[in-house]
Parts: sequence; structure tokens; C-alpha cells
Amino acid sequence: MRYPILAAGFCAVASMAAAQTPVLTVYTYDSFTADWGPGPAVEKAFEKTCGCDLKFVSAGDGAALLSRLKLEGKRTKADVVLGLDTSLTADARATGLFAPHGALPKLDLPIKWTDPTFVPFDWGWFAMVYDKTKVKDVPHSFKELADSKLKVVIEDPRSSTPGLGLLLWVKDAYGDKAADIWKGLADNITTVTPGWSEAYGLFLKGEADMVLSYTTSPAYHLIAEKDDTKAAAEFKEGHYMEVEVAAKVATTKHPKLADEFLKFVTSDAFQSIIPETNWMYPAVTPKAGLPKGFDTLITPAKTLLYPADEVPAIRKKALEEWRTALSQ
Repeated sequence: MRYPILAAGFCAVASMAAAQTPVLTVYTYDSFTADWGPGPAVEKAFEKTCGCDLKFVSAGDGAALLSRLKLEGKRTKADVVLGLDTSLTADARATGLFAPHGALPKLDLPIKWTDPTFVPFDWGWFAMVYDKTKVKDVPHSFKELADSKLKVVIEDPRSSTPGLGLLLWVKDAYGDKAADIWKGLADNITTVTPGWSEAYGLFLKGEADMVLSYTTSPAYHLIAEKDDTKAAAEFKEGHYMEVEVAAKVATTKHPKLADEFLKFVTSDAFQSIIPETNWMYPAVTPKAGLPKGFDTLITPAKTLLYPADEVPAIRKKALEEWRTALSQ
């Protein structure tokens, strides 16, 4: 009877160990947790050093992520939220659900970063991506796109950060004339998806000529698939920039572990994962530099970006213009 007793003892020890291992819950967006996204590699790298169980919870796209957190409020199980961007940080801060971060290392962003709550982990420019073998007359502005017969798939600004980024892009570029641009684009837009993954999937299936994505998206096809047929159209009016961020939830039961994770986010171990999994520019350039292929991407001549605290008021007007145009 000795062996069954020993087996039971080992099981009891294992159960106690599991119970003592802290679980850090990180809410993020769908593509981050995908098998091909950064999530699996980030989880493996962080768990090597934290003595914890890092648990990612997928909550749709970025805007849907904030909506879920608002709904859960102080009852949320999230310790960290990863995947909001500068179009949402003012709203996120207003909830009172986030705590300040500590000191940050030197960041490699095109803008100065002074936000005391949100930690940047990557950035990029929004762009209309197309297949060079199918689209020969490439539009180089929203006006040219509206005048074309090209079909475009975009993301919903109410649930998706790229979708919201497009609203702000058009508004920043055209101001009071943004409503007219949307009226012109209405016939070009074939589908509005909840998030980026759905939109890009439809584009790859050939259901649209162009898709709202990023200037860095062609790097995926070039590096991972050895396919140089995808490109981002450079627009004369400039391109709107996105900075994606992470933040500690104020109600976390593991504040020290959450702080440790936020420090990890700007470390080389995390940042080196970003270029070839999230296909964005890292917030801190990895020691090994950017992968070969990123040097072939377009660099917009003009960068557009509203200050984060101005976005809520601008978004309300822009969303109204968008909804009116697409409903007619």
C-alpha cells in the first residue's frame, strides 16, 4: 500500500503548489492571443522569470476591450489591460480603474511620451493595404479612393481601435469636410467588421480590393510568407498614428506582479517579439534591430495624431458623420 500513499502525497503537494502559484490575468485583444500572435511567446518568456501563471483573456478588439472593463468595473478579474491605444486612453483614465506605472526606459517613439498611467508597447501608422497584382491604379488620398470603384473593408469604430483610428484619420485630415469624404467613401465600403482579424481575413479571401490595416502589414507577407505582392498605399494627406498601451488595473490583487509585467513590456525580451508577431514597430527598438524587410515599408511624409485628451469630443462628432454617411 506504500505506492498509492506516495502517489496521493505527490498529488497533494502538486495541488498545493498550483494553489500557491499566483495567476496574473491580462485582458487583451483577439489577435494578440492567437497562435501566430505575440501572446504565446510573451507568456513563455514572462513565466520564466515571474514564478507565476500568466493568463491572457481575449476580449475582442481594443475598443471592445475597454467596453468590457467598463461593464465589469471594480469587479473585473483583470490585473493588467494590454491593447488600448491613444484614441482610448482619455476614456480609460476617466473610469478611475487604472493605476499609475513606475519609471519608463528610453522609448523609441516618434512622439514624446509623458503619460503616467499607460505604458506603450508598440506603434504604427494606419494604412489602406492592397494586392499589387490586382490593384493597378492605386489611390493616394481618400478623395481618390472615393472617386474609384475599389471595394474596401473597414473595422467598426465602436468596437475596434483601427476603426476608430480611421475616423480620427479622416477627421484630422479633412476637418469640417470629413462628412463629405465619408459620403464619397460610402459606396466603396463593402463590409464593416467588429475587429481587425475579421477585416483582414476578408481581404485575404479576395472579398475586397483594400483593407484598413497598417503600413507594417506587408512586412508579414514578405517575411513570413515570402510574398511581396501586398503593399500599403501612401496617402498625400498623411497617415494617422497609433500607439498601443498596457496599464495596471487599480483593483488588482497582485500589484507587484502587475508592476513586474509592465516593466517586462518595455524589456528586450518582450519588445523583440513584437515586430514578427504583432507586425508593428516596437516601443523600444530591440538590441538586434528591426527584422530585414521592415526597411521596405513606406514611411508617411506626414504623421497625424490628436492629443489623447481631445479625442473624446472629436470622436463623438466624427462617429456621427460616419454613421450618417453609411446609413444613407
